[in-house]
Amino acid sequence: MKPITENIIEQSAIEILQSQGWEYANGKEISPEGLFCERESFSQVVLLSRLRTAISKINPTIPLDAQEAAVQKVLRIASPDLLHNNEEFHRLLVEKVKIPYQQNGYERSHEVALIDFENPTNNQFLVVNQYTIIENNQNKRPDVLLFVNGLPLVVIELKNAASENADIKSAYQQIQTYKAIIPSLFTYNTICILSDGLECKAGSVSADLSRYMTWKTADGIKEASRFKPQLETLLKGMLQPATLLDLVRNFIVFEKSKKEDAKTGLIQIQTVKKLAAYHQFFAVNKAVQSTVNASGENGDKRGGVVWHTQGSGKSLSMVFYSGKLITSPEMKNPTIVVITDRNDLDDQLFDTFASSVQLLRQEPVQAENREHLKELLKVASGGIVFTTIQKFLPENNKSVYDQLSDRKNVVVIADEAHRTQYGFEAKLIDEKDKETKEVIGKRIAYGFAKYMRDALPNATYIGFTGTPIEGTDVNTPQVFGQYVDVYDISQAVNDGATVRIYYESRLAKVNLDEEGKRLIEEFDAELEQDEEITDQQKAKAKYTKLEAIVGNEERIKNLARDIVTHSEQRQKVFDGKGMIVAMSRRIAADLYKEIIALRPEWHDEDLSKGAIKVVMTSTSADGPEMQRHNTTKQQRKNLAERMKDPSDPLRLVIVRDMWLTGFDAPCLHTLYIDKPMRGHNLMQAIARVNRVFKDKPGGLIVDYLGIANDLKKALSFYSDAGGKGEPTLDLEKAIALMNEKYEVVQQFFNEEAKTQKDIVAEEPEAYYANSFKFNYKRFFSVEAKEKMSIILQSEEHILGLEDGKTRFIREVTLLSQAFALSIPHERAMEIKDDIAFFQAVKARLVKFEGTGTGKSDIEIETAIKQIVDEALSSDKVIDIFEAAGIDKPEISGLEVLSDEFLLEVKGMKHQNLALELLKKLLNDEIKTRSKTNLVKSKKLLEMLEGAIKRYQNNLLTTAEIIQELINIAKEIKEADKEGERLGLTKDEVAFYNALEVNDSAVMVLGDDQLKEIAREITDKVRANATIDWTIRESARARLMVIVKRTLTKWGYPPDKQAKAIETVLKQAELMADFFTKD
Repeated sequence: MKPITENIIEQSAIEILQSQGWEYANGKEISPEGLFCERESFSQVVLLSRLRTAISKINPTIPLDAQEAAVQKVLRIASPDLLHNNEEFHRLLVEKVKIPYQQNGYERSHEVALIDFENPTNNQFLVVNQYTIIENNQNKRPDVLLFVNGLPLVVIELKNAASENADIKSAYQQIQTYKAIIPSLFTYNTICILSDGLECKAGSVSADLSRYMTWKTADGIKEASRFKPQLETLLKGMLQPATLLDLVRNFIVFEKSKKEDAKTGLIQIQTVKKLAAYHQFFAVNKAVQSTVNASGENGDKRGGVVWHTQGSGKSLSMVFYSGKLITSPEMKNPTIVVITDRNDLDDQLFDTFASSVQLLRQEPVQAENREHLKELLKVASGGIVFTTIQKFLPENNKSVYDQLSDRKNVVVIADEAHRTQYGFEAKLIDEKDKETKEVIGKRIAYGFAKYMRDALPNATYIGFTGTPIEGTDVNTPQVFGQYVDVYDISQAVNDGATVRIYYESRLAKVNLDEEGKRLIEEFDAELEQDEEITDQQKAKAKYTKLEAIVGNEERIKNLARDIVTHSEQRQKVFDGKGMIVAMSRRIAADLYKEIIALRPEWHDEDLSKGAIKVVMTSTSADGPEMQRHNTTKQQRKNLAERMKDPSDPLRLVIVRDMWLTGFDAPCLHTLYIDKPMRGHNLMQAIARVNRVFKDKPGGLIVDYLGIANDLKKALSFYSDAGGKGEPTLDLEKAIALMNEKYEVVQQFFNEEAKTQKDIVAEEPEAYYANSFKFNYKRFFSVEAKEKMSIILQSEEHILGLEDGKTRFIREVTLLSQAFALSIPHERAMEIKDDIAFFQAVKARLVKFEGTGTGKSDIEIETAIKQIVDEALSSDKVIDIFEAAGIDKPEISGLEVLSDEFLLEVKGMKHQNLALELLKKLLNDEIKTRSKTNLVKSKKLLEMLEGAIKRYQNNLLTTAEIIQELINIAKEIKEADKEGERLGLTKDEVAFYNALEVNDSAVMVLGDDQLKEIAREITDKVRANATIDWTIRESARARLMVIVKRTLTKWGYPPDKQAKAIETVLKQAELMADFFTKD
């Protein structure tokens, strides 16, 4: 049988694409050296003749010179920022290339289309393999490129499914390498695809691996069989020509967010490119079609309901839907009204829309009040208006709202369409005297749906919801119609769009007396009638009494103690944040006081500092304790940014109502609930912790008030509505899994190993007497030096088992994830030391890749960093110096690379430890120098990587590689002295190295002249480096001219100038930071 190779997978992919209507060309044949040459050089990534032909075909009425100007504009995108270039090209691709010209004294512009989106068959689709690209003297050959009209829109990176190490992760790393080495290819990239032939995921050029998603269906109707390779489904679904063009045009956003630097106050705009997942793509297309039908001549004005579970990108789906609707010819430039029922939700959703202006082709506007809303809706066409539903309440207690527009192309999008307010029915309401508050009569009031129909009688209504419509809810279908698309929890978890949520009851930790429990039950019964707690209910004695019991001083003290312990223990296991939901603002303020009494260092008066904050509003009538936590809208926005930033020290927030819906902070992993909640509100709140973040294994809901019954009820209507998957799992399930995996991992030490004899010869204590069982428990009672030895013995033992390494790494990873979920449960605390030991052995087994820092699985365990025994760390094993019996260089007073220190390392007993120590040190030293000298550090890094590769391929013994690394260390020391030898400063040496890369230049000019050029260039770069020159084209261009003039003035060989300028600019880019800080 022929083995499965990467080549076979590549051929199979090409054949599937050909069957979809893609032409095929071999990259070698169309290369500059090929038989059917289509490229002038290997650095050219666009197939120019195809682009010109396509532009001419699609734009027959546009003059040839304007067509050529458009081609040049596409080729001239060249800032140093890869994502900026990518966005710039995307704009030209989707909005056409504008080429200005004068006509009768007026400025006009030709709009040159690069792709005919209306008629997919009018474009040329080409799949190419073996396409070599050379940039900066380095060549790379991506596996498969897909060109549309000569533009390389898709990169496919394939790995071999049958090879253990060639997986999706390595394909992702390969894409990162391409971005660094051949960035010009990614100016034109719309989608990156990774596959090992079986598994297959797609993502954008800026996406983390966790954001790459599988494309589950070829037609959007039926999910592909799980026995069909995912690659085949994606090629037939996502890369079908019409689908690809639809994705490119309507389903990519460049989301902008502002980030303020707390120290400098400077605001940076951060961009993330987002690509729709398959469930968003198909749902939006169904919703657009449903809306077009509903708004048509015979339509019933009900666009339907899209139920996509919270956390699966619902807000973004609403953006994609709006963007596509705006370009729909049938809708004739519609007006879109987005409705929420709370101001904070309105702001959050508005921010999502406002950060995607490019796709929406217009700025959304928030209605400030009723008058502003009326003004915004009395337009002839177009516009995206945000409002809360309350603004549709008629003035002066009228029962009819003024008509604002009778147009048919108005679409009302309701967020969380199941809320109780969206009714039609009439109610009799007491009319009260303004002064005496006496009831003086009755008046008729309607649900908001009726008032919205008054205002916009011919509008079409569509609802988006994260939780299903309850069976008893008649309003929602009446207003919006039936489900258009459903994407439930089990689909979202399976696709990796969300993580599982676990539930833990900690009622026992903070006692609630019997009366409190009874009151909660009664309160629950009242809430059965109405989910939203009205002010009247709050005023009832029952609520006040319950609030007093829940907020009892002693109970709050207990609660604070438990939350502090619980969150600190979880924090040790994995990075992330927590949110506490309090019953009232008073309780929130009291709880804050108790927590900071326990941890004073968490407190800070400054909102931009401190580890804990209360998010609420307050008035002066509330008294000073609550008033100090009052925040403005802008301050809450800043706090939200802090909460979303994983590196910000803010770790805990206390809220009452705010941030419980629509707030999206992926690093949030624990929600502490101390407030009666049920139904949709509860489902919305728990979804705060289900977002995907690094390798977060799941979110945790901690219950201090006994919401288990409410959860059950919320879940029952979830499954009644046809939703699959349990919204929450009992934490006991994670603990059971942890126990099971703990036993599995322990079993490795009870298996007989081939290496036992060798281990016992050196360490007689390693195994129990007369047994093949390895005794790892010794580890916990010995000194640090011995600990390292036991880890090395354990490694040897595991390697002596059949397939030991792979099995052990896999099982410890699963155990670590279950452990991370279970902490700080008593059982997890009992076995935490053992787990820390297993993680250390696993870290030893995971090979050091290239010049890595010893982290396992491309940071895949960033979160699981439980460091129990201080000598132990799961990613660096243990303090490498202490284990080796060597003083740290800074303690011993020896320089890191001094001969004495290197000699000490060479004489170490554990040779493989010496090797790791040297690799880490050299890598750190080279990294430090790479910030100041690009050329030299690159050369040293190549030497280090080359040596390690030879060692990994068994071309060098351990002793030989150690000697090679010591030689490299000496080379680094020599490089540091180069400035003294040449009489140049450190900065000047860097530019001298950049210029002397070219041998012929050295021969022509000689050393002295090169030194002079280096000095002059250093001065000029220093004088011209501006804070934003790495971003601003003009500053970069100015510097380019200066460097060119300097080289010409000194007679630098012209044929070598381009390369020299490029290297000097890169070096200048590195130094700009230093120069601008001086």
